[in-house]
Order: sequence, then C-alpha cells, then structure tokens
Amino acid sequence: MLQNLMFTVMLSSLITFPIIFDFTVKSDVRKWIIVDDVVMGGRSSGNFRLNDEGHGVFEGEVSLENNGGFSSVRYNCEKVLLEGKTKINITLLGDGKDYQFRIKSNSGDYYSYIIPFSTSGEWEEVEIQLNDMYPSFRGRRLDGPNFSEASFEGITFLIGNKKNERFKLVLDKIELK
Repeated sequence: MLQNLMFTVMLSSLITFPIIFDFTVKSDVRKWIIVDDVVMGGRSSGNFRLNDEGHGVFEGEVSLENNGGFSSVRYNCEKVLLEGKTKINITLLGDGKDYQFRIKSNSGDYYSYIIPFSTSGEWEEVEIQLNDMYPSFRGRRLDGPNFSEASFEGITFLIGNKKNERFKLVLDKIELK
C-alpha cells in the first residue's frame, strides 16, 4: 500500500509542470513591481493588481512624452531551476497589443533575455521557447548567445510599442513545460 502511494506521488511529480506563478484570489502580488519609463524621465504609468476573479492585471498608459515609451511589471522570484524544461507557457487575456516577456538568469545582470509576443484579445496560452530568447539591454539586442542557462531568477512583462496607448494584460498562470 505504502509502495503504491509512493509510486503515485513520484509519477504525479513527473507529469505535473512547475508553476512559476498561479494567480488566485489568495495570491500575494506584493513582489510584482512596476517599473515605468519615469526612471528615465518619461511619463508612462502602469499598475498591477488582482481582480475579483483572482487574475493578475497589468494595465496603464504608455506615453512618449519626455522620451518615454514603456511600462513593465517585474517579478523577482526565487531561482527557478529548469531541470530539462524548455518552454514557459503563459495563460493570459491580452488587448490585441504586442508585449515582451523577459527573464534574467541572475537578478544582478544588467541585461535580460527577451522575446516579443502578440496578444489576440481573447484568453490564450502563449508558448515561449526559452532558447528563442535573446539578450537585450535598453531596447538594443546584444551580441551574445540566446538563453541557454539552467535557471533564472526574474520575469518581466513589458509594453513599449513606440506609441501613446492604453494597455491591459490579464494573467492567469505562468508555468514551465
């Protein structure tokens, strides 16, 4: 009996995927930090909150005033070990706009690995191949290899489409596959 239970637990751990963040009405979102272009003199404004359904909502307005043009929300997580996982799947409801997903292999790195993605305006699952993510700093692609690390320590969603616009990205789940 105990042996069957241990086998079931081991098997279930092999077929479930590590969750980076699963938004629920009880989620603690205090570690999700807004970083807007105001750090460089811009006028964009974003905010992050949980809605009544328990989804993370990143919304606001991007302004090009004062050489601005981006808003982002960052989550500095504990080190996430990939252990053979090659993708991140994000269940979200977008607004039809383009965004970037970013990760940092080390929280102290000056650059991020990024990949742009488009949203459809419907609930969808966005699948990101980790090895498609390329190094970038302040909007410029760096001359270096794509992401090939064994772990990462932070994720970011960013909008910066070189235009004044309101935005809203609703997040349900972020998981490794």
